[in-house]
Amino acid sequence: MVDISIYQTEWGTVEVRVDQETVWLSQEQMEQLFGRERSVITKHVRNVFVEGELDEKSNVQNLHIAGSDKPIKFYNLDVIISVGYRVKSRQGTRFRQWAIGILREHLTQGYTLNRQRLEANARELEAAPSFCLSISSIATVVADLGNPDEIVRVFVGFQRYLYRQDVA
Repeated sequence: MVDISIYQTEWGTVEVRVDQETVWLSQEQMEQLFGRERSVITKHVRNVFVEGELDEKSNVQNLHIAGSDKPIKFYNLDVIISVGYRVKSRQGTRFRQWAIGILREHLTQGYTLNRQRLEANARELEAAPSFCLSISSIATVVADLGNPDEIVRVFVGFQRYLYRQDVA
């Protein structure tokens, strides 16, 4: 599954492609991320592979993009991090500070938290007791009704109620 996320910096936004449990950026996107010209990014990407730091075959995807005559190379997170540690710019420095913070958190705590996912899960958990009460109420009504037509009518009514809650 491919997701597109937006990476926001004080210098602008970069659309980030997330696929196969990693992030993928083109050289143009790395230019935006690190605030350097294409030639600088190209040099650093080439050196990452020439120096044997990473294997090109397993870290690059060639993708056909609408409006482009030829495939565009996308580089995974390993390449992005390697380039981020080589590039000299204010944005590159910010990227390194961010990466060091994540590494420090992971090494000292033994894990890294996805705060957005935790907040979303917390909201779902907060809603669970009322959902369970609703299900319990339905089960009680169904047991009292016994008639299949009445059960369907109550169930359809409950679905409409849930839909109104989602829309609200």
